[in-house]
Amino acid sequence: MEETLVKAIQDEYPDDFAWCYGCGRLNKDGHHFRTGWEGENTLTIYIPKPEHTAIPGFVYGGLIASFIDCHGTGSASLALHRKNGHELGDGIVPPPRFVTAALNVEFMKPTPQHVPLRAVGKVTEIHPKKWKVETEVFANDTLCARGEVIAVVMPATFTQK
Repeated sequence: MEETLVKAIQDEYPDDFAWCYGCGRLNKDGHHFRTGWEGENTLTIYIPKPEHTAIPGFVYGGLIASFIDCHGTGSASLALHRKNGHELGDGIVPPPRFVTAALNVEFMKPTPQHVPLRAVGKVTEIHPKKWKVETEVFANDTLCARGEVIAVVMPATFTQK
């Protein structure tokens, strides 16, 4: 049985902010990472595709970095949305959107392909507009990578120049 998330923060991003190659639901060529709650932790699940190969049978590191990056910004959005008194699906206000200020990835073991990857995160507020997310990536029960994302709230008036 394949594990999936019923509710994800990326499903609630306004259309203008739903184009990220990693987690944008409107990017037809993207990964479509989806992040939700699992108890007090955050969770993103993804099955790497054949084109994500480093060497046969193993995932290339760039996908893992992208996985941790989007999981981190999604996790920060979940945490601030909850802190602001909202939950996924309440439809009252759109969730805050974050961008990455820093990304650190540590590869622990080669990541096998063709199995679901689970990014499990813990979120810490370090400033009203800056959040730290520590993530562990598992393939089955094997810890394959660890990462840290410093995510910064994107201004509501952000526009392209």
